[in-house]
Amino acid sequence: MKQVVQNYKSGELAVLDVPVPGCKPGGVLVRTAYSLISTGTELMKVSEAGMSMLGKARSRPDQVAKVMQSVATNGVPATYRKVMGKLDSYTPLGYSLCGVVEQVGTGIDDVKVGDLVACAGNEHALHAELNWVPKNLYARVPEGLAPRHAAFGTVGSIALQGVRRGESQLGDAALVIGLGLIGQLVVQLLTASGVRVVGVDPDPVRCELAERLGAAACGDPASASVETAVAELTGGHGVDQVYLAAGGASNQPVELAARLCRDRGRVVDIGKCRLDLPWNAYYEKELDVRFSRSYGPGRYDPEYELEGRDYPIGYVRWTERRNLACFLDLLARGSVDVEPLVSHIADFDDAVETYQRLKDGDLKAVAVLFRYPGPAEPIAETEAPAVAVPAVKRGNGGVSTPSRTAKTPVRLAFVGAGNYATSMLLPHLAQRDGVELSTVVTTTALSAANAQRKFGFADATTDLDAVLGDKSIDAVFVVTRHSSHAELTRRALLAGKTVFVEKPLALTEDELAGVLAAVEESGNDRLQVGFNRRYAPLLQEARERFGARTGPASLRYLVNAGRLQHGSWYLQQGTEGSRFAGEGGHFIDTASWLLEADPVSVYAVATSGNEDLQVVLRYPDGSTATISYVTTGAPSFPKETLDLVADGKVLRLDDFVRASVYDGRRKRWVSSRLPKARDKGQSAELAAFIKAVRTGGPMPVPLESLAATTAATLAVQAGLAGGVPVTLARVR
Repeated sequence: MKQVVQNYKSGELAVLDVPVPGCKPGGVLVRTAYSLISTGTELMKVSEAGMSMLGKARSRPDQVAKVMQSVATNGVPATYRKVMGKLDSYTPLGYSLCGVVEQVGTGIDDVKVGDLVACAGNEHALHAELNWVPKNLYARVPEGLAPRHAAFGTVGSIALQGVRRGESQLGDAALVIGLGLIGQLVVQLLTASGVRVVGVDPDPVRCELAERLGAAACGDPASASVETAVAELTGGHGVDQVYLAAGGASNQPVELAARLCRDRGRVVDIGKCRLDLPWNAYYEKELDVRFSRSYGPGRYDPEYELEGRDYPIGYVRWTERRNLACFLDLLARGSVDVEPLVSHIADFDDAVETYQRLKDGDLKAVAVLFRYPGPAEPIAETEAPAVAVPAVKRGNGGVSTPSRTAKTPVRLAFVGAGNYATSMLLPHLAQRDGVELSTVVTTTALSAANAQRKFGFADATTDLDAVLGDKSIDAVFVVTRHSSHAELTRRALLAGKTVFVEKPLALTEDELAGVLAAVEESGNDRLQVGFNRRYAPLLQEARERFGARTGPASLRYLVNAGRLQHGSWYLQQGTEGSRFAGEGGHFIDTASWLLEADPVSVYAVATSGNEDLQVVLRYPDGSTATISYVTTGAPSFPKETLDLVADGKVLRLDDFVRASVYDGRRKRWVSSRLPKARDKGQSAELAAFIKAVRTGGPMPVPLESLAATTAATLAVQAGLAGGVPVTLARVR
């Protein structure tokens, strides 16, 4: 299928051929009939992409701050790869469309194949021939409403939510500043609610259009006509609400709002304009400044948008989806008319030229629609083909892989191509001799296309079954969100593949049991979990310098994890598990590797609110490891520090940039590296894995150890709940 994309680094716009997205549970696959260009938001993004790197940095100081923090935590090379990976990637455009349902995912019963729906979301309602849309981001189009009008559903919801935030009443007077697409819709919605409206915009054509659509008067913000109209309309008191639907760097809109709003009136920000509030003006009138967040309640809440958990109507009357349905109903009943807003309809194949004309000013428009080719036959819902499990044999080192020619490259498939895969794994594999990146599988079409372009995968797809059934693929990397790791690993093992899964292996004891059952059923124990720290060169050298020990050891591991940013998927504990369950295996594995054994018991305590954890592990020889996992520390302090004490010696590791070994009264060895050279072992870990795949030799870490580390990580939550040590049974 085709999709409109932009490279944020170069500014390039393109219509790409990308894989068809999969139809996941909880949503529908929609073939687009019309999609709407947001001449405000999208053109701002397109213009920003054309800036120099310095210009981009100046426009997004919040992102610059994140980059600097990443440098302090991960070093320059890793941060550079991550940032460049994001910048030099194709990103999608679009967020408002209308189309026909082609497939219905499990759990969906409110629409059927062939239904016309309006869709929302900058990750789901894209300028693409096909989109997967979750339940709460689509609404059925009322009978008789034209598809090109229904494509306005999302921007209509934005305008509608802004009007709701203003709490206008019948007979009120309102000022709408900015008469672009959103402003024109706000004018109509207010007029339909019995509100008298004055509009403000420097473009006389837009002012004339707003008056035709119901505004009492409109004018240039610099002219006296606007103030005169407001005075006449309100008897000199000022308007009840001001709706800021403008963009740009000028502070004129908020100053005008203060001047023309009545005492204790409301100012609602819908657009993205400068908001340096003149304190005296806003204080003296005690103005109520409000923000309107996108389409309405539910926006940016993953449980609502992705998991389909609706808010009870008794508590939240107007959600994203209800706003969308409401606006479609207003269109169908003729209360709002979007036809006069349609300045241009372009064929989808002409998307790049259309954006360029808008950017250059050759095409002056309020709203532009892309028209897509007529709908094809619905995609057949076929049953997934059965996957044959190759015969395997057990030897002393586990299952041996099928024999292979020595010079034949190891063929790899990646399931998932997110930030970690593209910044920390694929750069090490793309240039490695004897490795062929065969196929990348993602649930979203564009991420697969990006990975294929940047790392040279031979194929990109959203079809996992095809990859698991491909006997030419030697190993599968599972680098998806945590909740899917165990099931994808289980399926890949049953398909006879060697598997590399990023941590965690599992989020529950049942998931871990399912993976081990797959090993037992298939006879395939060719599994590696991405516990990379044991491969870090500095730590390996420090352990060698420390030498063998004769007595039990005490290990202290401080992890200064820091707080997560709002919106991080790590916060979705209901589906993705606790933060420690997701990454705690890293630190337990490192401790167990240093102590050369698997833990036999776990004791865990937490501060109030479970923000900071203390995890104590006991080992068979009496050794202990204490892992302090804290989120409340200073960001400037190193992320990971470790001390190992035994036999009169101390090993000290400072964030993988400095290591020391003390023996008796002197420091016997010390090694330092620049922070930019921080190496947490990913390259060496991948080398060991590829060697095992190529030779058919034992996996780098025994399955029993991987399972024991996972069990210990999961036992932390049980220990917190019970308040007593949890004894770990030996996992076989």
